[in-house]
Amino acid sequence: MSSSWSPRPHVAPDTSRLLIERAHEEFLAGNPGDRRVGDVRGIVRESWSRSLASLVGAEALPRLELVGAELEAYRRTHPLASVMEMVRALLMPGTAEESGVVVAVGDAAGRLLWVEGDKHVRSLTGDMGFVEGTNWAEDAVGTSAPGTALALGRSVQIRGAEHYNRLVQPWSCTAAPVHDPETRQLLGVIDVTGGVEAVTPQAQLLVDATARAVEGELLVARLRARAAAGGRAPVRRRPPVRQDAMLRTLGRDRALLEVTGDGIETAVEISARHAEILLMLAVHREGLSAEALSELVYDHATTETLRPEMVRLRRVLEPIAPGLVPTSRPYRLPSPLETDAHHVLSLLDRGAHRVAFAAYRGPVLPDSTSPGVSEVRESVRLALREALIAEAGVDVLLAYADTADGRDDDEVLRLCLALLPARSPKRAGLVARIERLGQP
Repeated sequence: MSSSWSPRPHVAPDTSRLLIERAHEEFLAGNPGDRRVGDVRGIVRESWSRSLASLVGAEALPRLELVGAELEAYRRTHPLASVMEMVRALLMPGTAEESGVVVAVGDAAGRLLWVEGDKHVRSLTGDMGFVEGTNWAEDAVGTSAPGTALALGRSVQIRGAEHYNRLVQPWSCTAAPVHDPETRQLLGVIDVTGGVEAVTPQAQLLVDATARAVEGELLVARLRARAAAGGRAPVRRRPPVRQDAMLRTLGRDRALLEVTGDGIETAVEISARHAEILLMLAVHREGLSAEALSELVYDHATTETLRPEMVRLRRVLEPIAPGLVPTSRPYRLPSPLETDAHHVLSLLDRGAHRVAFAAYRGPVLPDSTSPGVSEVRESVRLALREALIAEAGVDVLLAYADTADGRDDDEVLRLCLALLPARSPKRAGLVARIERLGQP
């Protein structure tokens, strides 16, 4: 049986996949004029060329651009938030968690805002970074249905080996852009990702129809709002200035506090003690008494030492992040403070093990002896290790085995050895490392 995706007529699907894979390798090797590349669909060749021109890596992980409270706030105000129930009803009817596909909705920049559907598939696709907050535009990860649909402004299907990024090639996807029903400005993209069932003609018809239905619903809602306002356009009030803050502690002795608000970005390196206090308040969002915070930071209830330190911390925060100046009785942060440590845990929860490992820059405040910091440090380390052992592929496990956390981990080394092919040249080095660990 021939394949409609085949670069040559009367070629079986498996052979077609091999031909496209070879064409992909020739293209990346600098041979775009090779006959095999010429056989690939034009829409794919053109996308590969744009990806190459954007210097996209052939195994690049997508950038994580929206996280935590920032992601939640952005989703709430995005125009597509109001039509998510319609998207779910049309593309994920019945038992969505056993549908065999995942449905993603992203913004006009290619950032995924919602990723829902089959739980097992979400776990697998999460390993390549297909999770909320990551950027899947063509200039970020190369050829993919959501990114290419946004680039072309029309629905696109990308099957397996046609993806520019090798990490994505086990999957197939169909995506359609969503436009503003009046201005035709690009609002975002709807994508269905899975196996071959995600790239059937019926799948493209369904995704296209969903995008058109969404545009229709947006127009109806807008007309109703105008009618309710007596024919006048609703008054748009400028939202209050908001600050988003991130505390970067992974692999850093002195944390970096990043604050973004009203188009202004500020990054300040703070002292080790202030980093410990902010981390504890970020972890314990309900607040802490002076005694409890002292015990977490100093290992004993020295409130006399803590109070002047809190005064100094307030002086540091007031000019750059007034929304983070702690209140007292109990000590609490008035605004959410995200941390890179919590982002790693969030990625692990979503099955994005490869992205979580890439985001893990090292232990939390490695030189800190604070009891509370030590607990957070160990919980992140163990969560990452356990997730990688349970779910990660051998390439990620080998990379973990080369880190300070993994190089002397006998269980990790033995698991890598078990997963490697029998003739892999990497086996000898692993055996030698395991034998050294076993020596008294």
